[in-house]
Amino acid sequence: MKLRISWQKKLADDQGLPKVEKITGKMSTRWGTGTVVIPAPREVDEIMKKVPKGKLITINQIRSMLARKHRASIGCPITTGIFAHIAAHAAEEAKAEGKKRITPYLRTLKTEGIINEKYPGGVEAQKRLLEKEGHKVIQKGKKHIVVDFEKRLVNL
Repeated sequence: MKLRISWQKKLADDQGLPKVEKITGKMSTRWGTGTVVIPAPREVDEIMKKVPKGKLITINQIRSMLARKHRASIGCPITTGIFAHIAAHAAEEAKAEGKKRITPYLRTLKTEGIINEKYPGGVEAQKRLLEKEGHKVIQKGKKHIVVDFEKRLVNL
């Protein structure tokens, strides 16, 4: 029987990351030329932890910060999103263990201020928490968006 690895262990496993690689092949069609940083999971979590109550950050902002930090052209959109997902679930796992100070993952939005439906509790749980912090959330089609999110973006 295979044991499930905890989210907190996944977050702590840097897997030899971060690393900066040249953008080549199929990647260059989508991302252009230059370099891409593949961050370590904890780097993404550290940025997410810095977002204060009432403020927000987008995955694209996190990617830009990581690219600057590592002097790369871009931050990898795939791994950054995956690691934000891991950080969110690790935070909920820690909360379930009684820890009080957890990563405020609900403040990390997708592009255009969209709530990440794959975070713990789904859209409804995040919507409730965001509204508790003073944000207004509306539904546009299948997406839930924080109104005027741009005005609340953190500047780290």
